[in-house]
Amino acid sequence: MKKLARPPFEMVICPPYPLLALAGDAIRGSGIKLGAQDCHVAEKGAHTGDVSAAILKNFGAKYVIVGHSERRTDHGEKDDLVKRKAEAAIAQGLGAIVCIGETLEQREKGRTLAVNRKQLHGSLPDGANAKNTVIAYEPVWAIGTGKVATPAQAQEVHTLIRKELAKALGEAEANRVRILYGGSMKPDNAAELLALTDVDGGLIGGASLKVEDFWAIAKAAS
Repeated sequence: MKKLARPPFEMVICPPYPLLALAGDAIRGSGIKLGAQDCHVAEKGAHTGDVSAAILKNFGAKYVIVGHSERRTDHGEKDDLVKRKAEAAIAQGLGAIVCIGETLEQREKGRTLAVNRKQLHGSLPDGANAKNTVIAYEPVWAIGTGKVATPAQAQEVHTLIRKELAKALGEAEANRVRILYGGSMKPDNAAELLALTDVDGGLIGGASLKVEDFWAIAKAAS
């Protein structure tokens, strides 16, 4: 197998559970890290169909996404459950990528900042710091729709997140926490979004399904 070039930034891929082992083998030695799309709150027990953070760790995962908008929408997950999942991940030494974001209806009603503020504080795990927690802002209305927040809209929410993190963690720690943008980032807008003051990276969805698009975004982050 051809050896992959190490990226000049931190790259994490989060495949579906059945592909974790295969993906882990494929990226071994590349510098790319393995993550998962969700985890259960319990370390062990009878929870058929769920996957614990401990199992993910055994597969070599370094990160896990919690609170993705599709989990919140399709499975009715609330902030408290997202927080518990993040804490379960951290307890196993994994980094928690905590997702927050407003729907189109909430944005149109002028509730964007209020919704994100509430979700952030409700979902932020106890013991959160820049090493174990990443925040991902994903405007629900921009996921898989082809729509994308304007740079001004994205920066407005990322600024809010940074300020609210400062209240919770202290300014110095908040400045070190990475905040990702996760609403239809793609090759033609990645550079502009990644150049924003408080956008530290991207949570890539649909564009990650095409190697050329995903790598073009990666090069924009270089």
